[in-house]
Amino acid sequence: MTLRTLCAAAALLAACTAPPGDDALAAPAAEPAQVPAVKPAPEGPANFTFSGELTQGGWILGRAPAGTVSASLGDQALELDDEGNFFAAFDRDAGPSATLSATMADGRVIESLVTVSPREWQIERVNVAKQPGGGPSEAFMRRRKPELEQIWNARAQETGAQGWREHFIWPVTGRISGRFGSQRIYRGEPGSYHTGIDISTGTSGTPFVAPADGVVVLAAEEPFSLEGHLIMIDHGDGLNSAFLHCSEIDVKVGQAVKQGQMLGRIGSSGRATGPHLHWSVKWRDARLDPLLLTGPMP
Repeated sequence: MTLRTLCAAAALLAACTAPPGDDALAAPAAEPAQVPAVKPAPEGPANFTFSGELTQGGWILGRAPAGTVSASLGDQALELDDEGNFFAAFDRDAGPSATLSATMADGRVIESLVTVSPREWQIERVNVAKQPGGGPSEAFMRRRKPELEQIWNARAQETGAQGWREHFIWPVTGRISGRFGSQRIYRGEPGSYHTGIDISTGTSGTPFVAPADGVVVLAAEEPFSLEGHLIMIDHGDGLNSAFLHCSEIDVKVGQAVKQGQMLGRIGSSGRATGPHLHWSVKWRDARLDPLLLTGPMP
């Protein structure tokens, strides 16, 4: 082998065994690209779902779209539970439609139109003046004002009761002597409509029960001028019941009651012509027909 060939072989061997230079150390292998984590979509419907009595004095149980931040029925805010469920209702004089609206976290607004069917009310026209005595006296209003404040404050309480989820039962059975929504027209001038339903059993002292779970927010041991001995129950989510003209009250303010639990006894206290139970129901400012919560009298 020639000297030239030996030198060439030595140079080739040295090149193959030399340590890597700085450039090789500065360029490590590229790592795999990171894929952004995909957040799971909120569970629930994409739009409003609801059912109930879609009529004047009626109600709905519904669920807001998944991801709803806030919701309303018309201009009335809805109170949603952790799954977006809610209760809402339509006043006796509600218009032909109402809009459910949900605001999402990204600012989108989802709306659903609810058709509210009209009802025929029991109207009596009488040929007398509406207030022949000139209206309530100052003495009466001095007594009445604190009573109205107690009723207002009771309805404003939020107890967290869950009765709004239940199918309501009748507090007592008997003859329906006064229908919700009935009204007198005095020489063309409308009077106040009947805000509840009257149930007559013929005698005083008949016990009545809670139509759904709730918390007692008012129990008038001293009779009010119009309502007499009055009991009010909060069923939660803005829904409450009032029971008028009691002869006896068996519950206390702040007491939790279960559906079917005795509340008191029927009487004729306050402004009543005979023993009966006047049962009225409100959701926020809307008056409801109790008959649409219970179904027909058994």
